[in-house]
This record gives sequence, structure tokens and C-alpha cells, in this order.
Amino acid sequence: MTINLFQDKGLPLDRQRMSWKDMVGRPISKLDDDAFTRVRIILMNGVELDSLRTKQVALRMNAQARVPLAQLMRVEQHQATTINWLLGADHSPLETTIGYEQTAIEVTASVAQLEPDAYLAQGYRYALLEDFDHLYRYSALLDRLEGKDANNITQGYTDIVPARETWFHHRAPEHDLLEPYGPGAALATKLHALTLTGGEYQTHDYYMNIGPIFADPVARQLYAEIASVESQHITHYGSMLNPQESVLEKLLVSEACEVWNYAGCAAQESNPRLRALWERFLDYELGHFQVALRLFKDIERRDPAEVLGDGALPRFIEFRSQREYLTRVVEEETGLRKDGTAFVNAENEGASSLLYRDAVNAAGSPSQAISATYAWTSGTELVRERAAVPPAA
Repeated sequence: MTINLFQDKGLPLDRQRMSWKDMVGRPISKLDDDAFTRVRIILMNGVELDSLRTKQVALRMNAQARVPLAQLMRVEQHQATTINWLLGADHSPLETTIGYEQTAIEVTASVAQLEPDAYLAQGYRYALLEDFDHLYRYSALLDRLEGKDANNITQGYTDIVPARETWFHHRAPEHDLLEPYGPGAALATKLHALTLTGGEYQTHDYYMNIGPIFADPVARQLYAEIASVESQHITHYGSMLNPQESVLEKLLVSEACEVWNYAGCAAQESNPRLRALWERFLDYELGHFQVALRLFKDIERRDPAEVLGDGALPRFIEFRSQREYLTRVVEEETGLRKDGTAFVNAENEGASSLLYRDAVNAAGSPSQAISATYAWTSGTELVRERAAVPPAA
């Protein structure tokens, strides 16, 4: 699928209408649909919600753009609703959590390999190891509360093993920051950082909303602990973004990010119904991009090629198992820590992080408690039942 941001116009904004029935369609099946269909759904909901946040900020800071921004946000809201409602009632909140962590792992692993900036690629691998460990901790919780094997959700694409232990994810805020990309950064670099920032925002907000609904005290604590780490990841990825970009420049990149992600989803979707949806929303976003392009030209009087190059889209995120790559990263980089914006060995970690970690873990770590007696085994329930039956005399 070859798309050029400056040549493909998409569907005009005034023709983008959806009914409630359109928005609330048939959800996917957690078992019958491929796990990467759910990964794409979770990813694109995060991208849509981040686009809404960007437009809300722009609305508050630019009087000339208020009307088109309000019009864009209404359509983005309906797109986000359509996507989010694809996750059905056959997913428990905890199973959806497993899906969120699988999304973070597989998408970040692909981005880390695509990223042309070696320093930022290191940043993706660093946070990737933490989401990998979160999957392990939540899998232990799923086993504890629902007696289910997380592999029913991940479908064998993503290993369920510990990585950098969640205990060590708790850093002082100044050590969550990274050096941002510069004004001459490749378009791919901008799109990668924005995509992952949106994904972490969504994950954080989901955990903050569902964490309090659990009755189990360890579950409540675990969601609180990992939600805090996801907040750190928002800072981690968000600090990659160039703070010198204007609001309308960020709007332009945001719309390009949506086009890029929808195109990647459409090119790789295995479910025909969902592929048609991704193609429809790609057409919408190309129309949205034209609005952002016009605002950028009319208000800032700048050439969009300064921001987007020739308008060609970079390589798409690859929606496939990244097992071999992840295994190598776990083996080689689990011991890394942060000191300011630098990645260092454990003995050189920033001192303020040690003090912060001691404070939040003073009464113990929920992530350690939940997995103290847990080791993932395929076919968990069957293995346990077989082990519990004494051998025949």
C-alpha cells in the first residue's frame, strides 16, 4: 500500500458521518480472532485518543483553528468509540489487560527495530523490558483470580517470562526523561515516538479506571503499582518528542501518525471486516490530514515539507511475534538502569531513584507478592489437575 501524505486526499471532513449502529458494531472474539487483530484494535484506540488530546491542547492555544479542530475532534471521538467497542464482553477486564501488555510488547519491539536513531531505539528497548515483566505479573494475577492461562489471550505469540523486575521500574522522575529528537529528525522517528506515547497513555488510563473495581487486595495494589510505571512510560516516551515544535506542527505530525498507523493495520489485517474498517478510517484520516495541512500553511505560513519531508510514509510497524528479538533483548539489557537521560549499568543508577524505590516499596511490592509462587506453564489447569491425581497402584 503506497500512500503519499501530500498526494492522497482522502474523504472530505464534511462527508464523514457515522450512526450509533456504525459505532457499536459486532465485537471480535477473544478466541476465534487472531491475537494481532486485538493488538491492532488496542493500538489504534490509543492513537485515536492521543490525537484527541493533541487537538484539545491546540484548541486551547489557537483561536483561528477552533472550528476545524472541534469538527475534527467529533469525528475522532466517533472513530475511537468504534474501535474501542470492538473489544467485547467475552474479555474480562484482566484478560483485556493481558491484551494491553501484549500490544505494548509486540508493537514496541517492532518500533525498536525500525527506529533509525540508535539512542531512541535504546529507549524503546528499555521500556519494552518493563512491559514484558508486566505481562508476567498480570498473567500470575489472571491465574490467581480466574484460574486462566494468559496464553489463551496471547495465543502463543508472546512469551510469558519475567524481564527487568517491576520492583526496579520505580525511578525518581528526573531519571524518566530522555533527550528529545531534533528538528531534523526522520519522519519515522516522530511517528514512532508519538505512537508509543499514545499507547502508554491509554494503558495508564485503563489501569487507573479498572484497578479500583477489583475486590482482591493484591490485585488492587498491583494495578496501582503498574499504573504508576505506565505514567513513567508516558514521560519516558513523551520526552522523546521535540518540545520546540509548535502546536500546529504537532497537530500535523499527529494526523500523519494516524494515517501511517491505519495504513499499516489495513495492510496486515487478517479479519476482512476489520480490514474494511481500517481502510475506511484511513480514508477519514487522509481527509483530516488535509485540514491540518491547511491550518499549518494558513496560520504558520510554513512549508509542511520541513516537517514531513516528501510525504512518503516510512515502513509500517510489523504485527508479528517478535520472540527471537525479545529473547535477545531480555538476555542482554535487563540489567540496564537510568541516570538522568543516560542508560547505565545497575551500579551507576541515579541515587535519587534508589531512595524513591525504597520509599514506594517500603511495605513490599505487589508485583513480587503476586508472582512469588507463580511460574507460567502452558495448559496451566490441565497440568495442575494431572499433577494432583495420584498415580495408579
